[in-house]
Amino acid sequence: MPLRSLVAGRWVAPDDDGRPVLDAVTGERVTSVSARGIDRGGMVQYGRSVGGPALRALTFHQRAALLKQLGLHLRDHRDELYQLSARAGATRADARFDVDGGIGALLSYGSRGRRELPDDTVATDGAVEMLSRGGSFAGQHVLTSPPGVAVQINAFNFPVWGPLEKLAPALLAGVPSIVKPAVSTAYLTARLVEIVDAARILPDGSLQLLAGEAGDLLDQLGEQDSVWFTGSAATAARLRTHPVVVGRGVRFHAEADSLNCSVLGPDAEPGSEVFDLYVGQLVTEMTVKAGQKCTAIRRALVPEHLVDAVADAAADRLSRISVGDPRDREVGMGPLASLEQREEVRRSVKALRTGAVVVFGDPDGVAVVGADADRGAFVSPLLLRAGSADRPEPHEVEAFGPVSTIVGYRGVDAAVELAARGRGSLVASVVTADPEVARAVVLGCAPWHGRVLVLDPDDAAESTGHGSPLPTLVHGGPGRAGGGEELGGIRAVLQHLRRTALQGTPATLAAVTGRWVAGAPQHPEPPHPFRKSLRELRIGDCLKAGPRTVTEQDVQRFAELTGDRFYAHTDPAAAAANPFFDGIVAHGYLVLSLAAGLFVDPAPGPVLANYGLEHLRFRTPVYPGDALTVTLTCKALSARADADHGEVCWDAVVTKQDGEIAATYDVLTLVAKEPA
Repeated sequence: MPLRSLVAGRWVAPDDDGRPVLDAVTGERVTSVSARGIDRGGMVQYGRSVGGPALRALTFHQRAALLKQLGLHLRDHRDELYQLSARAGATRADARFDVDGGIGALLSYGSRGRRELPDDTVATDGAVEMLSRGGSFAGQHVLTSPPGVAVQINAFNFPVWGPLEKLAPALLAGVPSIVKPAVSTAYLTARLVEIVDAARILPDGSLQLLAGEAGDLLDQLGEQDSVWFTGSAATAARLRTHPVVVGRGVRFHAEADSLNCSVLGPDAEPGSEVFDLYVGQLVTEMTVKAGQKCTAIRRALVPEHLVDAVADAAADRLSRISVGDPRDREVGMGPLASLEQREEVRRSVKALRTGAVVVFGDPDGVAVVGADADRGAFVSPLLLRAGSADRPEPHEVEAFGPVSTIVGYRGVDAAVELAARGRGSLVASVVTADPEVARAVVLGCAPWHGRVLVLDPDDAAESTGHGSPLPTLVHGGPGRAGGGEELGGIRAVLQHLRRTALQGTPATLAAVTGRWVAGAPQHPEPPHPFRKSLRELRIGDCLKAGPRTVTEQDVQRFAELTGDRFYAHTDPAAAAANPFFDGIVAHGYLVLSLAAGLFVDPAPGPVLANYGLEHLRFRTPVYPGDALTVTLTCKALSARADADHGEVCWDAVVTKQDGEIAATYDVLTLVAKEPA
């Protein structure tokens, strides 16, 4: 029976059997894939009309909670996904890389969404811009969820991580997803979506699956939709110029194959820790998931005098890795995902060999453990050595498998130039214990790579490695790598949102954004705002307290108590000679402490704790004799869904007797949701 698609809330079978999908190990039929008869336009409309409104009705925090719940649910199904991954050629370690990586992305975005985004359906981007002298006209960039869908077109190599890493930021942004997996591993993605759908955690229409060819899917898209593509650079270029993508301004993001490189620093010597780290990382990146990673090391750039040493050391390690049935615990590398992929790798290796020689492995065959080498998609790890660094093949041809080419370089500048010849990559790494070498390589490579790893003996034990993208950091790259970013913490969420420049009065800005803005209405009525629970507080509640006169004794006692005897606080002559002061000045933190003494309500109440300050600026010096007044205004409220308290951000302004501002900052407190 062919795979079904999840269309408009129903699992729908295609009109024909379509293309057979084979077990990568045994060559047996697993399923077949087709999308003939699937209503792609209906999928897009269902996402827009059902999934989108349901998601946009939730706050960022509520969507983040869904991601956490979904991630925890999928943890209970890991073993099933691990076992199914073996049919795609993945060892247990490979399967964990894929499955746990995807679950980790969900949990990471769930956590960051609660920490970094408001408990609202709109977010702000940047500071308020005052657009008039009188303060009645201001601007603020706002971020809102578009009424469209995010179309995922995924590669075969990460059938679990791929869709989940894209789903997480899209869902957090309030945008429903349509997932179109690659054919050879579509059964894994389909099972993943079945598990998600059966859990009923996500609102209807949040996630749909197109288990087959894209067909006219892109023709259905419009100005509020986006496409998130992972695959070959050639396919990315074709889709990017699709008439609908171009003509309707559909947002297009690509993460494409790339000729990633790893540079061995000239400080390395055979047998040194740096040398061994380099060789170990190279072999790992060649063999994890049989080298079928868009982040794998394709070009090993090493000092010319170390080419033979690196080749010998890597070949020795590769000789100890057995190839075979990934279910066998003794097997270190399974097959490629499909027989088609095996033939593609062989064609690419043939092209590479026009300018390089094979120093390990057999391009035409391999000894296999526990399986039939002819029926399965098995290949040998292949390490090549370029005849010359100037040969174009290593910098132009990617064999998407366990293949890497050693290229010698003369000098760090030459290594940087060779790295750039890949015309844009997802990741580069430099393995060195020399900080100057690290700086030169990083700064030279950064414009051409989305991520740069510096590996040395100090971080080796905890480094996640060259080939591991992280949901907290940018994953993507310039040029050939697609010119975009798939991951990157909240940056990935912002790519889904629409940025709009809002202009109006401070009151309007506050009403739209849910954040108090200077100049917006304030509510100084009693009771003291610290006597109000989170449910009772409202934006603009404020307190004005003071004045409190600062004395010389205050300054002296604060210096003695804290040990902060900086001359500006203790030496009148030296303070007067300072170009910024006219004499002894109060400590900045004394000013903050006195302000706290003015606005704090000391009795037990809804305010549970002060957990920090943000955006602190000391605007003008405070001298003994100055009288301080503080105005505290409720700026933003954020309830925590999993706790009986929430967070309140207070705008604090400390002024002197003449109205001059001494300090501005935000006070962050934890406040009980309900009255005591």
